[in-house]
Amino acid sequence: MRIDVVSLFPEFVAQISAHGVVGRAQERGLVAIHGWNPRDYASGNYRRVDERPFGGGPGMVMLIDPLRDCLHATRAADPAASSVVYLTPQGAPLTQAKVRELAGRERLVLLCGRYEGIDERLVAAEVDEELSIGDYVLSGGELAAAVVIDAVARLQPGALSDSESAVQDSFETGPDGLALLDCPHFTRPVEHTLGTVPPVLLSGNHAEIARWRRQQALGRTWLRRPELIDRERLSRADQALLDAFLAESGATPDPRNP
Repeated sequence: MRIDVVSLFPEFVAQISAHGVVGRAQERGLVAIHGWNPRDYASGNYRRVDERPFGGGPGMVMLIDPLRDCLHATRAADPAASSVVYLTPQGAPLTQAKVRELAGRERLVLLCGRYEGIDERLVAAEVDEELSIGDYVLSGGELAAAVVIDAVARLQPGALSDSESAVQDSFETGPDGLALLDCPHFTRPVEHTLGTVPPVLLSGNHAEIARWRRQQALGRTWLRRPELIDRERLSRADQALLDAFLAESGATPDPRNP
């Protein structure tokens, strides 16, 4: 998969992407990340890429021409069809389902804004979709681009040492259509001043371990992200597990209607 990043600070994204899973994915030839700086396509002695907004107000807006020329050069660098994704707080929320869909594409172009954003005419003419990583504002789209790259790269076949790791992540949709939060995890030592590992995880009974993990995932999701669970869609087995979890924890049966 090829990912092109259009940014005033492409080296910043490259540095972040050089480590961990994404770094290994690049070393294995699973992902290729290329940076593009629109300032290289700006004219004049100062190579300006921004200007004051019409209508007044604070901040600066990124200019059309340097970005457009940069995007055209980016597209021309590889014959594979590309989708231009603009990282912006106004975009659709990035979800695990969306990440999985992006990971299946052959090529992505991530467009990082700065200042007050990008001239809307460029967005309308060149951008295929807009994505947001959360309801907050960053100084630019570089960190958001790094998030997308990490989330997408780890889903490439061979990127993770154990392919099951991605399947069991939070928000991954199971065969029953539920996207639950992950269950708690423990490792050595068994006994610690901070507590003891749940005995079921030491039992060697894989069926009971799977049942406990399912119950913990259901309970944790219900308490922290209740909007992810539609009680009517739960199987009888899941309902029983959730009810038992809530009874044991003393939590309210439905945190949306206390």
